[in-house]
Amino acid sequence: MLFKDLHLIEPIAKALEEEGYTNPTPIQQQAIPLILRGKDVLGCAQTGTGKTAAFAIPVLQNLFLQKRKEEAAYHQHIKVLILTPTRELAIQIDESFAAYGKHTKISHTVIFGGVSQQSQVNALKRGVDILIATPGRLLDLMQQRFVSLQHLQMFVLDEADRMLDMGFINDVRKIITKIPEKRQTLFFSATMPREIAGLANAILNNPVKVEVTPVSSTVEKISQQLYFVEKANKRFLLTHLLTDTKIERVLVFTTTKHGADRVCKDLFRSNIPAEAIHGNKSQNARQRALSNFKEGKIRVLVATDIAARGIDVDDLTHVINYDLPEQAENYVHRVGRTGRGDKKGQAVSFCSTEEIPVLKEIETYLDKPIHVLEIDKELYSATLEFYGNDNIVKEDLKALMLQAEKDEALYKKKKKKK
Repeated sequence: MLFKDLHLIEPIAKALEEEGYTNPTPIQQQAIPLILRGKDVLGCAQTGTGKTAAFAIPVLQNLFLQKRKEEAAYHQHIKVLILTPTRELAIQIDESFAAYGKHTKISHTVIFGGVSQQSQVNALKRGVDILIATPGRLLDLMQQRFVSLQHLQMFVLDEADRMLDMGFINDVRKIITKIPEKRQTLFFSATMPREIAGLANAILNNPVKVEVTPVSSTVEKISQQLYFVEKANKRFLLTHLLTDTKIERVLVFTTTKHGADRVCKDLFRSNIPAEAIHGNKSQNARQRALSNFKEGKIRVLVATDIAARGIDVDDLTHVINYDLPEQAENYVHRVGRTGRGDKKGQAVSFCSTEEIPVLKEIETYLDKPIHVLEIDKELYSATLEFYGNDNIVKEDLKALMLQAEKDEALYKKKKKKK
């Protein structure tokens, strides 16, 4: 199927062509016609499946046709609200509307916390058709009477399960009480825990369910590998791997904000430029780091799970789990960021002794073991040369080699006992 088969208006078709898009993804093929017909949609889809375009394109088309039909009677009120959990995701959605809607003259703006509200308030005062928002800032501006949702026609709730994970679900419920009951609702969530399923049932009206291939099956095409390494030696192994210039663009996951900063400092010592994004960073710092990564100014971005949620980066060649995630499902979310579309991807995980129980949970969830690698002796030698006269680091790297061999032997021994 091609986008032209979806009966899109010329301004949007032209924008998609300029962006280089010709073939809609499965969720776009299913959702766009339904949304254009005014149906409520329940979408079960991960980040990276094309779900933003799946709702952005029909939203823009419906508003464009409404505006053309009503002409002088058309008033610029907030007609569409898109609620999303993170600042980064809100900005990316706004950028998508800008790209797909550049020939439509449909106005949109984005509001989020962590920055001054003045420029956001000014944009709202000028009038917008589409508002993209995070829950906290939206409630704040509603209380200050800068936002009115009484003319709302469509409500889009994105990443509903992450709203629950981040503690925003009560804010979402408050916002829902302030919007008209008569509306079209689009509800997207990667997973459907009980509370999220209950919320969906409460706010959707005869929805059509749209599902796409879950990441747990798409990760099968990603090369997944594992190193056994003690926690104190992980930084040396990471540096050791990143001396390989074939790793063009890598997203490194840590479980803590402090851990993300520490990894960046360790890489900086080794002359490997890297930046971190997490909740303690200012909005400007996070956006700058993400832009530098997307533009290729740095090849390593270090992130926590929550900060990385919704970040969509083209041509991501590698994901490295510096720390294993606490939940097996998050492993799937992490590694699913590489190898998208027809491209190949590689996921590498570090596992310390205390993380072995988590590894077992992940392998049970995947229903297969992750391939264990030994530390490459040649690349290890190159890393020693890279450090030159830094004898302390060289001794640490030698210890890393010995410890990795012991860890792997221990794991193999435990597996044989089963």
